[in-house]
Amino acid sequence: MYRTVTRQIEVTVEPNFLPERSSAERSQYFWSYTIVITNSGRETVQLKTRHWIITDASGRKQEVRGEGVIGKQPVLAPGERFEYTSFVPLPTTSGFMTGRYQMVSKSGERFEIDVPTFSLDSPDNKRVLN
Repeated sequence: MYRTVTRQIEVTVEPNFLPERSSAERSQYFWSYTIVITNSGRETVQLKTRHWIITDASGRKQEVRGEGVIGKQPVLAPGERFEYTSFVPLPTTSGFMTGRYQMVSKSGERFEIDVPTFSLDSPDNKRVLN
């Protein structure tokens, strides 16, 4: 599990390789990732946007920006948490993701929180040391 805390908002990520959706013949590899966002602060916040940077094993980067997550813009009161699962495909057997969420506080302040960088590894991935 991967974890980071920004402004008393904790984000944890648990990636999971999906062999049943992956195909080496088609160079398609899929992962799910479950994210839990926990508001440990004293002010209600809302997740407004996401920004992902997805990097495959060849170093190719893809940026994804959008409103909310999985079609939602969750509001988190102090002590509340929001959990969701999403998916990511890659053309390689490994890679990594990192990102940020833009939040807005009840008082109207906009700020960003970090999503921890997390690794996407398949069991077929062969590590080579030089």
